[in-house]
This record gives sequence, structure tokens and C-alpha cells, in this order.
Amino acid sequence: MSKRGGFPGGMGGFGGMNINNLMKEAKKMQADLEKSQAELALKEFESTAGGGAVSVKVTGEKILKEITLKPEVVDPDDVEMLQDLILTCVNDALKKVDSAQAASMGKYNIPGIM
Repeated sequence: MSKRGGFPGGMGGFGGMNINNLMKEAKKMQADLEKSQAELALKEFESTAGGGAVSVKVTGEKILKEITLKPEVVDPDDVEMLQDLILTCVNDALKKVDSAQAASMGKYNIPGIM
């Protein structure tokens, strides 16, 4: 401890870092993070299955916007195949959103966030 009290190195052990600068950096990072999230929410992600027989679009907020089915994939005797194609397609589109979110958040390197 120093003779005047407090912590060695000054500024409570922050290694001489100015707490005001630290707060400014945190606010800037928060603003950048919010901007990245807003940009991602506006994006659309598309996936196809069955050689393009089924396609879906979702937003960056994981809202399903569109499902497109080619008429030839609609077989009343094989509804299960169509259901499987739709599930595969939707899940793939949602994985694309997750990947984009991880890539977007990864640049901030905040422990405990991702």
C-alpha cells in the first residue's frame, strides 16, 4: 500500500487506466453492439431443401417471412416428405442467423456474452 493509503499503482488497481476513458470505451462498444444488432435484424436469410423444391426466408430476428413450395413437391400421398423438407429448410435458415449473430458479436470479444 502507498503511504497515502489506497492501492499501489493508483486508480484502484486499473493499471493507471483512466476510469473515464474506460467508461467512454464501454459506451462506444455498447452503441456499436446495438448498431450491429439492428443491422442484423434487417437482414434476411434464405435456405432451400430438396434441390430447391422448398425455400424459406427468415429475418435476423428469427421471424419466418416466406415459405415457397414448388408444385411438384406437393404429393398428397407423401406429406411426411414435404414436412421433413420444410423442417430442414427452416432449421438451416435459423442456423444461418445464429452464425451471423456469432460472427457479429465475436468482434466485440466480451467474456461471458458468447
